[in-house]
Amino acid sequence: MAIGSDGRREERRPRVEGTFPSSHVEAALDLLHLTDMAWHDCYGPGELALPDPVLDDILLLADGGLVALIRLSREAVIDFRDVRVAADHHRRIPGLHRRPADYG
Repeated sequence: MAIGSDGRREERRPRVEGTFPSSHVEAALDLLHLTDMAWHDCYGPGELALPDPVLDDILLLADGGLVALIRLSREAVIDFRDVRVAADHHRRIPGLHRRPADYG
């Protein structure tokens, strides 16, 4: 059974709260809602939301930066493979830490 947008928002809230400053949580959740709509428009009726692995990659690379989240979300909808490659690279390099400004 598909989860509605309100359910996805609440499901994502703890992760977003753990990553973004409290003043940016609602904006980040709003952006993820818009990203879900863009994903659905681009990938068809069977794709109601960002797949969890794509969301994981976006949140990892955004690292709490709202500007980075905007840019990465857009990039993921255009071609999520680019975001995947960057996230996989990030995961492979011990101690690698990119600032949100690196993506925005």
